[in-house]
Amino acid sequence: MTGVEDKVAVIGAGSWGTAFANALAHKGLKVTLWARRPELATAIQESNENPDYLPGLFLSPRLRGTSNLEVALDGAAVVVMAVPSHGFREVVTTAAKLVEPAAPFISLAKGLEPDSLRRMSEVIAEEVPASWPERIGVLSGPNLAKEVALAQPAASVVACASGGVADRLQEFFMSPILRTYSASDVVGVEIGGVVKNVIAIATGIAEGIGFGDNTKATVVTRGLAEMTRLGVSLGADPMTFSGLAGVGDLICTCMSGLSRNHHVGVELGKGRKIADILSEMSQVAEGVKSSKAVMALAENYNVEMPISEGVYQVIHEGQEVSEMIGNLLRRVRQRERD
Repeated sequence: MTGVEDKVAVIGAGSWGTAFANALAHKGLKVTLWARRPELATAIQESNENPDYLPGLFLSPRLRGTSNLEVALDGAAVVVMAVPSHGFREVVTTAAKLVEPAAPFISLAKGLEPDSLRRMSEVIAEEVPASWPERIGVLSGPNLAKEVALAQPAASVVACASGGVADRLQEFFMSPILRTYSASDVVGVEIGGVVKNVIAIATGIAEGIGFGDNTKATVVTRGLAEMTRLGVSLGADPMTFSGLAGVGDLICTCMSGLSRNHHVGVELGKGRKIADILSEMSQVAEGVKSSKAVMALAENYNVEMPISEGVYQVIHEGQEVSEMIGNLLRRVRQRERD
């Protein structure tokens, strides 16, 4: 990571992976974007557009598309993993065999592995050589892909166990439109990115029903309390959740019509079934799968998360939205800090 000629491999050509890769390419870095499907990689390479996930937006000519993982990783100084959580391990296992030993692995994914409940940094650590833990990190924040792709100003936090690596990556990723901050709380940054998707579904449900800003602000605020409780139980710094990867990302995802998780919630609030909603979506709403994993993690650590539990019950157990709301409102009274 010495200069503008350094190469970055972004693995995963969904909307966020593409937008992030494009921001780095506009900065002047050599960026290769890996797409699983050859036809999508060809479109990115030949037309400077991702027609499936960011249609109509012109991508930097410095951004190269490929469906060959070995080509994408050849000579990469940094590997950015933008693969959804359910397919993350399969790709990172292959990538670890092809990458330069000194290259940091940075995750953009905001989910948990469904069966193991591992965070993505933990999945990376299990698949790359044992000498690499200080070079494993995550990047998160209020980063709606379309807005980043449109070069609207935004900010993220990059966290690594090694402060020195985090600082170097901060400088490496910093651009005129995407300001980056460094941190060492990998757990907190990841948990913030996971839980906010679940709370965004709950906020969307409130909007879909027709509730106003009072209700939505209540859901967001109490959702932040749930996020913090779970994160601290896992060893996170509570202050992380007052930053970009916590309340910043939470507000963004809960309130924006561009958020897929918010959209799922709105449609649930209107009375639609989850299967019908998902059948119409071409992109992953991580909160749908994460709600189940989050509740399993909360149970393992004995953490109370009533809003997240309500989302889980609606999505995975078929509970009616009206029953979810009733259960939340009838909970035993308590102090706000509890």
